[in-house]
Formats: sequence, C-alpha cells, structure tokens
Amino acid sequence: MSEKLDNNKCIFSEEFNNKDNLTVKKEDIINQLKEVFDPEIPVNIYDLGLIYEIRINDEKKVNIEMTLTSPNCPVAESLPQEVSQKIKKLGGMTSLAVYLTFNPPWDKDMMSEDAKLALDIT
Repeated sequence: MSEKLDNNKCIFSEEFNNKDNLTVKKEDIINQLKEVFDPEIPVNIYDLGLIYEIRINDEKKVNIEMTLTSPNCPVAESLPQEVSQKIKKLGGMTSLAVYLTFNPPWDKDMMSEDAKLALDIT
C-alpha cells in the first residue's frame, strides 16, 4: 500500500478467500461506481469526480481513494459504505479497501464534462 493511502482514513477493508477466478477490472469498478449517486446532486459519484484513484495490483487487491463534496457531508459514513458494497458485488478480487480523503478538497473542476452539462455548469 502506498504512503499516500496510509495517510487517509480507511472506511472499509475486507479480505476475500478468492484465489481462483481473479478477474476484477477497472472498467467494471467504474461501471459500479456510476450507479452510486450523491443524494444532494443528481449525478453519479464517478462523474462528480469524487473517486480520486482506483488501483488494482497484480494480486487483485483493490484500493479505492475517494472524497466527498464537503467534510460535513451528511452521507460521510453511508456513501463510502455504499461504494464498498457495490464493488464487493463484482467479486474477482482478493481484497477491497476504500479510503476517504479530503486532500485535495473537492471542487466543481473535478467533475466530468457530462456532469457539468447535466448540472448546467460551465
């Protein structure tokens, strides 16, 4: 694990007894993340730019680094848990860890063009 992740708060971590069929792909994780929505903004968390990093190492250990729109976000506990549950459904990994960070702080420039268009932000 990188030093960068060690400095962030681990919200979820689980090891799996999966030794065979290790097939998790970044694209599949992104598709799952696009099903998770911030309850206050009608855009998925991936396009909002709340996912800072998705890392899958050679042993199929998955690390997700994410943030929230604000440190005082009312879903500070439930949103990272929802992320972990969505990704966990994929299987094909030996472990999953979700880290929460506020460095750098989120701002609207981190949103995808699609998200900006949906929210009429230029």
